[in-house]
Amino acid sequence: MADALAERIRSGRLKEGERIPTQGQLVEEFKVERRTVRQAQALLRQAGLITGGGKGAPARVASPHAQGVVPEEPQETVAVLGPRVIEAFEVQDVRIDAICLTTETLNQALAEPLRRVQARQITPQSVRIRVLVPARSLSLAFPRPAEDSVTEDAVHEHWLTLRNRYGSELLKRAREITSRGIDVDVTLRTLPVTPIAKLYLLNGSEALFAFYNVTRREEQIAGTPSAIYDTLGAESMLFPFELHAGRRDEAFVQQSQAWFDSLWGTLAEDNIELSS
Repeated sequence: MADALAERIRSGRLKEGERIPTQGQLVEEFKVERRTVRQAQALLRQAGLITGGGKGAPARVASPHAQGVVPEEPQETVAVLGPRVIEAFEVQDVRIDAICLTTETLNQALAEPLRRVQARQITPQSVRIRVLVPARSLSLAFPRPAEDSVTEDAVHEHWLTLRNRYGSELLKRAREITSRGIDVDVTLRTLPVTPIAKLYLLNGSEALFAFYNVTRREEQIAGTPSAIYDTLGAESMLFPFELHAGRRDEAFVQQSQAWFDSLWGTLAEDNIELSS
């Protein structure tokens, strides 16, 4: 498939700057798995024939002067995560692992693929989601008060309410798709640390990583405008790494999965309570 696409580019059938067919279109045309399409795209990137090709950026024919791999530009989490989670649901056995502060952005990203499952537009056999969030008893590094107008306890209770709300929504959505005959397992565990970065692992083949940038902002807490130090996770720049996009990406994906599994099997606890 990579050779066929390379021939189209070199012959001019696909011109500079033009989008190449989407991953779904290539799966249909060549009757291959999506993994094979990604491998082919990685080879074309390495040959300098295309740019992009990740789920957050369409693959386009590169300039004739391009050489080597053109890195995909990171984008805000809210723009990148949703499309990638949708594609993650196109396999038979969906596996998603996440480390985050409240699961708010993950819930948003899961809304569309779960809607498609409900509508029987996609039919995975199993869905397994594992999420690590901070423990309720933890003294968080953030969010925390930025001035004396609000107490640390009030800020903590505000965060806890959000964590519990989005955690409950995640479990509710999971229960809804079990009626479609899908084997669903969604588990939330807690960690005794504040995550300074968020990580999403999709089907063991992708790692999406973003730093939590802490800033001073105003938030309504107990009905009062309050200055706090907090992070806007949806606006964090998300860096994608793919298993078949070169040795560097492969190592990052594998090490990220190993790190998550180590936390899940050691420090994580099944003591989460989704009520204030």
